[in-house]
Amino acid sequence: MAALNSDWFNLFSLIWFFLCWIGYSRFAKSRAKQVDCLASVMHRHRVDWMRELLKRDLRVSDASIIGNLERHVSFMASTSVLILAGLLTVMANSDQVANLFSDLPFISDISNQLLQAKLLLLSIIYIYAFFTFTWALRQFGFCGVLIGGAPVAEEINLSNEDCDLFALHCGKILDQASHSYNFGLRSFYYSMAMLAWFIHPLLFILATTTVVTILYRREFRSKSLKALVQVNRDWHQNEK
Repeated sequence: MAALNSDWFNLFSLIWFFLCWIGYSRFAKSRAKQVDCLASVMHRHRVDWMRELLKRDLRVSDASIIGNLERHVSFMASTSVLILAGLLTVMANSDQVANLFSDLPFISDISNQLLQAKLLLLSIIYIYAFFTFTWALRQFGFCGVLIGGAPVAEEINLSNEDCDLFALHCGKILDQASHSYNFGLRSFYYSMAMLAWFIHPLLFILATTTVVTILYRREFRSKSLKALVQVNRDWHQNEK
C-alpha cells in the first residue's frame, strides 16, 4: 500500500512538473503581448538595432555581437551533450546508484526501474535543450548573413518604410533565435528542479514551483527589465 501511494505521489509530482513548464511557457507568451517583459522589450531593442545598422557603413561591431551570441549558445549546446553523456553513464550503472541512494537516510525509497525512468526523463530534457540551442545557433547565423548583406540606406536611397521593413524582419529572426536560446536555458532551470525528484517527490514539487517563481520574477519583475524599458522610452522620446 505504501509503495502504491509512493507511485501516485511520483506521478502527481511529474504531472505538476510538466503543467508548470508548459503552463508557464504559454502564460509568458500571452502575457508578453499585454505587458512589458524581457522578451517584448528586447524585441523592440533588436528592431532599433537593425534600423540603426542600415545607417552605418562599417558593421564590424554588429558582426562581433552576433559572433559573441553564437559562442554563448554553442557553449550551452556543448554543455548539454556533456551532461547527456554523464547521464547515460549513470544509467548504465543504475544498480550501483540505486544501492547508493538506498543507504542515504534523507532520500525516499527508489527502485532501479524508477531510477532509470527518472534518469531517462532528465536525459530527454537535455536532448531537447541541445536541439533548441543548435536551432538558436543556426538562426543567429541567419542574422549574420542578413547583416553582412544589408545595404547602406543612404547609398541606395532606401526609404524610411523600406528601412523599417528590413529592421522588422531581421529583428524578428533575432527574436526567434533568442526565444530558442531562452527555451534551452529554461530546460536547464527545470532540470535543476528535477534533481530534487531523486530525493523526494514533495521536494520536486517545491523545486518546480520555485523555478517558475524565479522565471516569472526575472522576466516580468526584474530591475533589468525596468532599466531596459526606461532606455527604450528615453531613446524614442529623444528621436521625437
